[in-house]
Amino acid sequence: MSVLPLDDIDHRLLELVQVDATQPLHELGDRVGLSPSAVQRRLTRLRTGGVITAEVAVIDPRAVGMALTTVVLVELTEDDADHYRAFCDRMLAEPAVQQCYSVVGQWDYVVVMVTEDLAAYRHVSNDLFVRDKSVHRYETLPTYERVKAQLAVPLSPSRQETKP
Repeated sequence: MSVLPLDDIDHRLLELVQVDATQPLHELGDRVGLSPSAVQRRLTRLRTGGVITAEVAVIDPRAVGMALTTVVLVELTEDDADHYRAFCDRMLAEPAVQQCYSVVGQWDYVVVMVTEDLAAYRHVSNDLFVRDKSVHRYETLPTYERVKAQLAVPLSPSRQETKP
């Protein structure tokens, strides 16, 4: 995949729509110094170029009864593409799975899930991890408190403290 070249205005537009994608074109234009039609052309280019992949509403899980977020570490029994693909397919199909990452180290995957409560988590985890013979072991880390949950991608270099 080739990387779409982005200038400073593209970065600023992306920062703005990551915070609120419902902002009218004229407001975005006012903030980046472009006309609404120029903003629309840039956003269309960013969408068709694969930079903007979706525009969604972010819902607080607790507001809809999903009070428990868990992080699950998973190790598979076999280290081959077929087992990995089958596992990924199951994660993609399960609505309770919010995020799934293939990782390097002693675990093969990190899975983030949301469920109503511990009983609901047990039901889903039995289907996803216990009954699946390709899962060697898994460890569940129920979360205590959401400190930060964001989808925004940082577009400028991280702030680094300079020490005298």
